[in-house]
Amino acid sequence: MLGDLLCAVPALRAFRAALPRAEITLVGLPWARELAARFRHLVDDFLAVPGFPGLAEAEPDAGEFQRFVREARRRRFDLAIQLHGSGRVSNALASRLGARRLAGFHPARTAAPDAALFVTWPEEGHEIHRLLRLPEGLGLPTQGDRLEFPLGEADLAELGRAAPGLERGGYAVVHPGARSARRWPAAGFAAVADALAARGLEIVLTGSEEERTVTAPVARAMRAPARDLAGRTSLGALGALASGARIVVANDTGISHVAAAVDTASVVVATTSDPARWAPLDHGLHRVLVRPDPELVVAEASALLAA
Repeated sequence: MLGDLLCAVPALRAFRAALPRAEITLVGLPWARELAARFRHLVDDFLAVPGFPGLAEAEPDAGEFQRFVREARRRRFDLAIQLHGSGRVSNALASRLGARRLAGFHPARTAAPDAALFVTWPEEGHEIHRLLRLPEGLGLPTQGDRLEFPLGEADLAELGRAAPGLERGGYAVVHPGARSARRWPAAGFAAVADALAARGLEIVLTGSEEERTVTAPVARAMRAPARDLAGRTSLGALGALASGARIVVANDTGISHVAAAVDTASVVVATTSDPARWAPLDHGLHRVLVRPDPELVVAEASALLAA
C-alpha cells in the first residue's frame, strides 16, 4: 500500500504543477493521512475512505461509508481524479464523491466514462509510468518520474529517540516483513545480515508492530547482534532510518520505494511480485533479484557497498 502511493507521487507532482492554484485533497485509506501530511507541497488536505466493496485493504462498513460520502459531497469537488489502477473497482468509488467531473483510468476493452478525461489503463510497464499516462493523456506536462520522501528535523529527532547512538552511514537496514506471500525466508535474511555485519555494519531490523513475529526469527538465526526496531518507528522515522543507511535489504514492499525515494542503495528480493512493474527505476543503485540464494544477495550488496 505504501509503495502504491509513493509510485503515484510523480503523477501528483504533474497535477500540482499544472494546477498550482487548485486545492487538492488526497482521498485514501486512513493510514495514508500521515503520508499526505508529508507531501504538503503536492496535496492540501486529506479525506479518509473507511473501506469500499472490492478494495482488499479495508473491510467496508455501510454506516461509515455513508458518512464519508456525505462529507465528500459537502466539499463540492470540481474534479475527482482516479489514480488507483485500472478503475475496475475505484471508478465506482470516485463516482460517489459527488464531483462535477471525473477523470482517471478505465480498463482496456471497456468504454471510457468520459472520452475527454479518461485514459485506457496500460497493462504493461512500470507502475510510475502507468500512472503518468493519465496526466500525459490529459495533455499535461510531467515533472519527471523520480520518487520523493520529504524528511524533516522531527523525523530525525524521532529516529534518535528510537535508536540512540545509531551512526549515520554505519548501519544496514534489513526488512524481512511484507505480505506473507512476498516474504523471503528468515534464514536468508539472517545470512545476509551476518555477512553485512562482518563488513563492519550494524544491523537494524525493521517492520511494523505486527511484523515483530517476522523480525524476531531473523534476529534469533543471526550470529551477529541486531537492533530490532519493528513497531518502534513511525513512517517518518523509517524514512530517516533508510536515508542514513549504507544499504537496505528488503522484500519487494513499501520500504524498497522509500529507499529509492531517499537515494539509498538497496537489494530487493522479489518472490511473487512483478519486478518490471515495481522495481526501483535506478538499476545501478538498486538491485532486484527474483527468488535468489543468500549468496547472490550478499554478492550484489557487496558490489553496491564497494561502488
